[in-house]
Amino acid sequence: MSDCPLISVVDDDEGVRTSLDGLVRSLGYRVETFGSAEAFLDSDARNTCDCVISDVQMDGMSGMQLAQEVTPSGTPVILISAFADACAQAKAAAAGAHCLLKKPFDCEQLIGCIDSALEE
Repeated sequence: MSDCPLISVVDDDEGVRTSLDGLVRSLGYRVETFGSAEAFLDSDARNTCDCVISDVQMDGMSGMQLAQEVTPSGTPVILISAFADACAQAKAAAAGAHCLLKKPFDCEQLIGCIDSALEE
């Protein structure tokens, strides 16, 4: 088993999953991608990943619901959304999310969120 952190990317948009997969791998992390929160929760990654990056609005379970499910175990969740106003920020914080990034976001913002999430 590798000491390299495993990042799980959860998004129902294949293009976003592919882009995030490439970016996160370029940073030297291992990545697993999932098309839904349910698929992630049904996988072994639920118990082995070091951080989750998830879209907020998806078919089925939302990213907010996923954060509520995952963060009690200590796994940090980074949420991404086109709608990241103050209300959404408050909901993300209440759900236990490490941070909420507004789409489109700068890659450096995501890198900063990943770094700080893994340091905790």
